[in-house]
Amino acid sequence: MTWMKLSFQNSNSPLMEQLIFFHDHTIFIIIMIMSTITYMMLFIMKNKFINIKISENQMIEFIWTTTPPIILIFIAMPSLHLLYLMDEIKCPVLTIKIFGHQWFWSYEYSDFSNIEFESYMMNELNKENFRLIEVDNKTILPFKFNIRLLISSDDVIHSWTIPSLAIKIDAIPGRMNQINLFMNRPGMYFGQCSEICGINHSFMPIQIESINLNKFIYWIKNF
Repeated sequence: MTWMKLSFQNSNSPLMEQLIFFHDHTIFIIIMIMSTITYMMLFIMKNKFINIKISENQMIEFIWTTTPPIILIFIAMPSLHLLYLMDEIKCPVLTIKIFGHQWFWSYEYSDFSNIEFESYMMNELNKENFRLIEVDNKTILPFKFNIRLLISSDDVIHSWTIPSLAIKIDAIPGRMNQINLFMNRPGMYFGQCSEICGINHSFMPIQIESINLNKFIYWIKNF
């Protein structure tokens, strides 16, 4: 059942793997804090030997003052590391321009001439298609390569999002945002617009097909 799945989608990028590790790291710290507080509350409620006239305890005050900043440091350091990784783009071999429209996406392969297309949600219902997330023109990309995505919009604010690749970036009119994409393995990966952009906001799916370099070159030549 979908509502019982508490974890993330299977990752297909190094960045998504790091985000999952950070999530598990943070959840572990939160569980430790909750366990400690619960134990202290139960201990105080059940302990009959409490000195109600105590006015100070420098050691306890020192501990509860220094412990929270130390915990925040353990959370902040990997978080800042991930933030810098998400903004870093190293020597992209391919650049894709993505434009959001009401309500479809258009793609342009900037390194090749005359390779651009529009991607609409498929309305045909059959057993081979995934409902509401299948598109008529897939975005074909090679895996194991750094790819730069340039994202903008022609009308309102959209959000180009693929959870398994750890990508969520806004498409803003008059502004070009960029993000790095790296895929570990071949496959089909889906996403949707994650910004409420109008009446058909729910019908702007994203579909990426990850293939090896030889097949990608063949697709480019026969486009």
